[in-house]
Amino acid sequence: MKHWITAARLRTLPLALSCIITGSACAHILGGFRWFIFINACITTILLQVLSNFSNDYGDGVKGTDENRIGPARAVQSGWISHEEMKKGIVATIILTLISGISLLIISGLNIIWTLIFFSFGILSILAAYKYTVGKNAYGYRALGDVFVFLFFGLMGVIGSSYLYIHTVSLSILLPAICIGALSTAVLHLNNMRDTENDIASNKRTVANIIGIQKSKYYFVFLLITVMSSLIAYNYMRNTASLYSYAFVLIYPLFFILIKKVMGTKEYAQYDAYLKPLALGTFGLSILFAIGLLWQ
Repeated sequence: MKHWITAARLRTLPLALSCIITGSACAHILGGFRWFIFINACITTILLQVLSNFSNDYGDGVKGTDENRIGPARAVQSGWISHEEMKKGIVATIILTLISGISLLIISGLNIIWTLIFFSFGILSILAAYKYTVGKNAYGYRALGDVFVFLFFGLMGVIGSSYLYIHTVSLSILLPAICIGALSTAVLHLNNMRDTENDIASNKRTVANIIGIQKSKYYFVFLLITVMSSLIAYNYMRNTASLYSYAFVLIYPLFFILIKKVMGTKEYAQYDAYLKPLALGTFGLSILFAIGLLWQ
C-alpha cells in the first residue's frame, strides 16, 4: 500500500482539484452550484490524476526513462511495483474513473446530447492520461505535454466543470480557465526543466529540452505573468469593486519569488524544490479565488 500511495503521487492532487474549484466558483456566481456535483467532480478528477500518475510511472519505467532521473523515485523503475501489477492498477483506476464519471453525468441532469458529448470528453481525458508516456506514440515524448495539460486541466477542466452546474457556456469563464491551464502547464514545464538532461539522454522530447534552459526560464515567466494578468482581467471585466474578489492576489508574492528563483537557478536538480510550492500555490490561488467570489 505504501508503494501504491507513492506511485499515486499525492502532491499532484491539489493541483488537479484546482480546475474543479475554480469552475465551481464561476458557476456559483452565475446561479448554479450543487454539492453532489462538486464532490463527484472532485473524485473523478482525482481518479484521472492518479491514472495519469500510474500511467506515467509505467510508461517511463518500461522505456527506462526513470533510471537516472533527479526527482522522487518511481515505483516501477525502483522495482516496488512490477510492470504487470502496475498495468492491473491502471485498468482498475480506469474502471473507477468511468464509474465516477458516468455517475457525475447522471446527477448533473444534462440532456442526452450533452451527456454523450461529455462522455466523449471523459473518454478523451482517460486516453490523454494514459497515453502521456505509454506506447510508441506517447505524446509526452513528442513535446505535446504542455498543450494537453493546458487543454484538459485548464480549458476543459474549468469550463467543463462549470457547465455541469449551469448547462451553458459563459465566455467570462475563459480567463480563469486560462489561468489554471497556464499554472498546470508551468508545473509540468518546471518538472521537465528539472529532467532536461535525463530526458535528452532518453530521447524524450519536451518543450524544455527543445528550446533550451534559458528560453525555458522565459517561458516559465510568461506562463506566470499570464496567470496573474488573466484573473485581474477577469475581475475587471466583471466590474467588481469588492476587495474580497481580489483575495487571490495574496498568492502573487509566491509567484514572484518563484520567478526570481527560477531565473537565478543554474543546477537542474534545484528546480525540484520549486514544484511543491508552485502546485500548492495553484491550489491556494483557486481557494482564494473561490472565497472572493463567494464573499463579494
